[in-house]
Amino acid sequence: MGTTASAAPQPVSVSGSISSVAASQHPPPLESLRGNGAVNSRQSLSMSSSQTVKIHSGKAKSIITNKVAPVVITYNCRQEFQIHDDLFRTNYKVGRISDSMPEHYLVQGEFFMVQDVYSKTDVLNTTGSYGAPNYRQVKGSYPLYGMGQPSLNGFKQVLQRLQSQGHEDVMFFCVREEPVVFLHLEENFVPYTPRRKENLHENLHGLDKEETVETLELTIRKELHDFAKLNDNVFYVYNDIEHFKGEPQRMTITCEEDIHVTEEVYRRPLFTMPLYRYYRLPLPMEGAPLEEDFDAFVTVLRESPNLSLRRDVSRPLPALLFSCQVGVGRTNLAMILGTLVLNHLKTTQEPPQAEEAEAKPLFQVIQTLINRLPEGQQVMEEVDQAIALCSEMHNIKEAIYENKKKLEAIGDDYQIQGSTTKDYFLHRAIQSLERYFYLIVFNAYLHEQYSLGFASNFSQWLCAHPWVYRLLACMDLSELSAPPDLVTKGARVLVAHEYLSPDILSTVKEMKVANFRRVPKMPVYGMSQPTSEATGAVLTHLTDEKRKYSHVLWVNLQEELVLEGNGQVFTPREPSCLEQHIPVPATDPTQIEDFDQLLEAMKSTLAEDSHSAFVFNCSNGKGRTTTAMVIAALTVWHFNGFPEFGDDEIVSVPDAKYTKGEFKVVMQLVRLLPDGLQMKREVDMALDSVSETMTPMHYHLREIIICTYRQIKSGKSEKEVQQLLLKSVQYLERYMYLILFNSYLHLEKKNSWQRSFTTWMQQVAARAGVYDLLNQLGFSEFENLRDTPLARLRCRWQRQNIQSRPFRGAFI
Repeated sequence: MGTTASAAPQPVSVSGSISSVAASQHPPPLESLRGNGAVNSRQSLSMSSSQTVKIHSGKAKSIITNKVAPVVITYNCRQEFQIHDDLFRTNYKVGRISDSMPEHYLVQGEFFMVQDVYSKTDVLNTTGSYGAPNYRQVKGSYPLYGMGQPSLNGFKQVLQRLQSQGHEDVMFFCVREEPVVFLHLEENFVPYTPRRKENLHENLHGLDKEETVETLELTIRKELHDFAKLNDNVFYVYNDIEHFKGEPQRMTITCEEDIHVTEEVYRRPLFTMPLYRYYRLPLPMEGAPLEEDFDAFVTVLRESPNLSLRRDVSRPLPALLFSCQVGVGRTNLAMILGTLVLNHLKTTQEPPQAEEAEAKPLFQVIQTLINRLPEGQQVMEEVDQAIALCSEMHNIKEAIYENKKKLEAIGDDYQIQGSTTKDYFLHRAIQSLERYFYLIVFNAYLHEQYSLGFASNFSQWLCAHPWVYRLLACMDLSELSAPPDLVTKGARVLVAHEYLSPDILSTVKEMKVANFRRVPKMPVYGMSQPTSEATGAVLTHLTDEKRKYSHVLWVNLQEELVLEGNGQVFTPREPSCLEQHIPVPATDPTQIEDFDQLLEAMKSTLAEDSHSAFVFNCSNGKGRTTTAMVIAALTVWHFNGFPEFGDDEIVSVPDAKYTKGEFKVVMQLVRLLPDGLQMKREVDMALDSVSETMTPMHYHLREIIICTYRQIKSGKSEKEVQQLLLKSVQYLERYMYLILFNSYLHLEKKNSWQRSFTTWMQQVAARAGVYDLLNQLGFSEFENLRDTPLARLRCRWQRQNIQSRPFRGAFI
């Protein structure tokens, strides 16, 4: 260590940068920085080893060098600090809105801080009188309130008003998912939120779930404080993002106490109001909340004695207060949830009634839902009543019909926000319909679980009612109403099956149909879509003197329209996407019932003639046909006895365990099922037997799982990657269902399968936790399932096909 000292005050220059200095040392003015957009602050501020930082001669007494950084002792020996550049190692970035505005530091390296709420958003004009924008009480007498984002003083004013009305017991819910910080301005703390330069009017949504919003707010506060220290205790914010008059604004920040996070604003009243409680319950801007969002709300209900059915009915209900940014969308949704909860509590007063709205035809998916729910009509009417009571600023149900009207009124399509107008309004319509759908489902849950003290949370309850998830694929049934003249007008074209389904197995010459095959030693056949001539040829083949079948069960697995003309089979397609089939959706696509329909049909046929043949076809004779052939093979074996199985084949190829279907989630299922390894082994034998006949097609229902997943790496676009991921997970799920179906055939055989597979899955498999596995389905060997939305039943079953086609028909 060396020491340099000066006998008299003199200028001293030291390499490096200074943080935590007692004297005020500042970087160059930000306005002097060059360039537009985000710039690395280390580069733009030229904080390099060659930079010289001036220390006033009257301050420096001595400089001690060491291996870390110089230590400066001031002349009067009262101040000591170390020179280093830790403050800049976080790679802070700077940017500007436009060339005419100054550069400044960006939050998280990309965001501008914008005033959260503007006066024009306060439609009800309640900020001055009540303390928050759009403050209101639900219609009727329930102590249920909603509002937009208040300032610190505004929130205090809201609480004081509730107390003056006799509400000692107050439960406040902040339903915002985006980070909010409150900056000190005069005698108040005003809310600001980080926004992207591309859309300064829109808050941040869909943030990383690994980090809580509270943690992110603390990080932002630390950044803002650091930024201010680097710029004379000043940070730039934006109040007017319409005209940018006088923007950006200089906000003084001298310490972290000049910045409050949401928790500080909303939790501190706990110390002055004994019966006040605060919860952060993030809700989505669009669509229905996730299951975990509902679970968080249920946890509050479960842990709140004043919301229990055993509450003291002589005491008043607690006041429920909800708030988002403007106090409309998410607040409205939360107020409806609150109304449904209060409806279930015994009170000395009758539940409030809203005026009856004009009756409108139900959407088919809603009709199917209430038909299957216990007391479904009543459950829906209660939701409709709650929506009406909370409709002062927004009506969730009316929004569906408004979006439907706009969607169907569009003639010539054009672009809006990166999508076609029809796609935009179709998305809006589906999102609003999904929100209404989930409110009905949640109310059905409350009917069952409130009296049980919420023994099951909402996620668990839904896994016990998986058919609800299947219905989510029925939100858009527009294809049922697509006009027949789409082809004659040229909007769609007819595509020959020879183009769509090449004859890989070379069977057209002999059997008149592509990809005809038989499972060895079994009366099970498969093929692609036949013509009338081919159908006759196949039936002649099956009933000839060699085979002598007198009974044939033929199952057409097609889910798209098929036309025949001039001896050829055609199917309508969109010119822009000829490879996509256009399915005719079922109004109740509980696909698990496909197993029951096949089993019932085969049982009836075999009861009539044990020497029957079973024929299956789909479009190309591959995917759906192969699945049905495997189901048929298993069923025949259960009737006629299983063949002798050889030893497991030793496979020495890459990913051998995965081509054998030994994924973690599959082996979890195997361990769960009685004699699970044997159940899997029998399914594998059926898969191998069926695939043996179609080797040239390179299609094996088990091996294609890992093959498809491996293709993700070579995906050329995010859309293609998502399509491959969805396919691979669907193949994995289908494999597990085949194992479950085989287990069902074994366990229910003694009762001649009187209980359906669908019922068995609900009554037996669901209790054992099968749907819990299916609700976290994926390739945990290679990825974190928390980062894969398709691992969830809800997302996976809702997105049956990620492909997008032009909207046709009506939103019914």
